[in-house]
Amino acid sequence: MKRLLVSVLTALSLVAVAVPASAAEAPPKVASGPCQYTPTPDDPAVRPVSLPRDPKHTPDHGSVDVAVFSNQGLLPLRLDRAQAPCTVQSFLHLAAHGFYNQTTCHRLTAYPTLKVLQCGDPSGTGEGGPGYKFRDELPTTLPPAPSDPTGKRRTYARGLLAMANAGPDTNGSQFFVVYGDSSLLPNYTVFGTVGSAGLRTLDRVAAGGIQPSADTPPGKTPVDGKPVRKTDLELVLPLCLFCGR
Repeated sequence: MKRLLVSVLTALSLVAVAVPASAAEAPPKVASGPCQYTPTPDDPAVRPVSLPRDPKHTPDHGSVDVAVFSNQGLLPLRLDRAQAPCTVQSFLHLAAHGFYNQTTCHRLTAYPTLKVLQCGDPSGTGEGGPGYKFRDELPTTLPPAPSDPTGKRRTYARGLLAMANAGPDTNGSQFFVVYGDSSLLPNYTVFGTVGSAGLRTLDRVAAGGIQPSADTPPGKTPVDGKPVRKTDLELVLPLCLFCGR
């Protein structure tokens, strides 16, 4: 299940061809390089897409800019290969193959310690992904969250770009952008930042608030759900030749 964060945040989806039994029982093929992109047959892709390339030497230096055009405004991203090479490789692969185009950001949160917009599921439900998973590349330099007396949580600062997940090593296509400093266990891969124009877009979306759900008590302002200002990613365009292919 791809509803990242919920458990963390509140304290914190012809012609039949006969297949030989041996082939049907064969384990799924895993990418051969260090990133180990692994098919998830129990959680198939919501849009057809292949596994990313997994070269022996995954690019691990420099940055890649990605232009994100949304109906609410620009959301420029800068991906950090050194910080999370496998994550950047996957994101560029999905973007280059149009996986993120014409998708809706399905989740906005406004908890005191969690302020993010979550996107990356073409189904718009929070349950969908690319039909594969890959390992975490967890941050090690985030500062302690001042609101956490245990010292375990870290500050995911305004402007960070990170992966959503459903547990260890379950990264797929969903990601979140932080519009206000947030306190989280360091269990989410940080792989880039949002540009200043993107922060203005995020502020606009956040200011619109969150749609009440059937579970919202009367008179209460919801803090987790679909944004009132529906946010569609119309085109996600890597600004590099052949990146992610």
